[in-house]
Amino acid sequence: MHTPQAISNFSGGPGALAPIVLQKASQALLALPETGISVLGMSHRSDWFRQLLDQAENNIRTLLDVPSHYHVLFLQGGGSLQFNMIAMNFARGQGTRADYLQTGYWSAKAVDAVRAQTQVHLAWNGANSGYARLPKSEEMSWSARPSYVHYVDNETVEGLEFNRVAGLVDAPLMCDMSSNLMSRPVDVSAYDLIYAHAQKNLGPAGVTVVIVKDDLVQTANAGLPAVLDYRTHIKARSIYNTPPVFAIYVLKEVTQWLLDDVGGLEKMAAINQQKSQLLYRTLDELSDFYKPHAQREDRSRMNCTFDLVNQKLLKQWLTQAQDQQLWGLEGHRSLGGIRASLYNAVSLQDVQKLSQFLKNFAQENA
Repeated sequence: MHTPQAISNFSGGPGALAPIVLQKASQALLALPETGISVLGMSHRSDWFRQLLDQAENNIRTLLDVPSHYHVLFLQGGGSLQFNMIAMNFARGQGTRADYLQTGYWSAKAVDAVRAQTQVHLAWNGANSGYARLPKSEEMSWSARPSYVHYVDNETVEGLEFNRVAGLVDAPLMCDMSSNLMSRPVDVSAYDLIYAHAQKNLGPAGVTVVIVKDDLVQTANAGLPAVLDYRTHIKARSIYNTPPVFAIYVLKEVTQWLLDDVGGLEKMAAINQQKSQLLYRTLDELSDFYKPHAQREDRSRMNCTFDLVNQKLLKQWLTQAQDQQLWGLEGHRSLGGIRASLYNAVSLQDVQKLSQFLKNFAQENA
């Protein structure tokens, strides 16, 4: 029988969770120390849950240094709902176009979703390059007065990550940070709305964090269904409808771990940089055997995607990796190959173990 401590989980989502978070969550499933009741049975109308929400918000504000004129919301529906909510609130019926960067699988999903709400202008489309790189500044072609600009900061499928803010100074900037929020410091003030669903670095699936500027919210369309209006959730302080109590509980514990055990996002970023550099260095040293998907300057720290030069060995590689208790390494169905996701809770020791396996397999099959 496999034990959680022995398995290295490189899954693209749900991602790994820190051992201390898993320990607290397992105890909470039986009984919360402060209430004696299982977290699964706690009312979302209780004082305990209100305090939990406040603590989770305070942790996020502390870690990201969120300005006071930004709201922090805990919603549901994942990134897919945010694709639509953003357009409904800030573009639909305004007679303008929304500008999107289409840099990979998930930004393409966002574009497809929003076309039903508003006109879309692709400021850049990487489909012809196989989504192997990100646009340079001079390659992006913006509308004159877009209703807003949207991009995905980290493409999990292709393994691409922006190392800069991409957008216009005079247009509201919306950013999907689902797979890299809390992996490094972020200048929240550079954005008008940031969203991230939790199954990467924030906790288990079920909750979506939205950080939104108050000035932007005041411009939202009127007459929206209440549950799709950001103002509704701000007024209700994230309890307009029944929230995912357990997912928010784990999110609180994850952010507490980042504060107390890791020591903040500067230190988390340094650890993540060390992990990704080790893995990419190994791949580059074995370039006759492995080929990374993303161009070097756009490689993601969170999702390392690559393939074997000899693709006939792929099934064998994946089988042997799992035998070595290296889990979750099969590439996304749309791309294939191999994907190693290096989310916050993946340790340096996990990556060292994977790096050694890469070397051993290449040597044995040379």
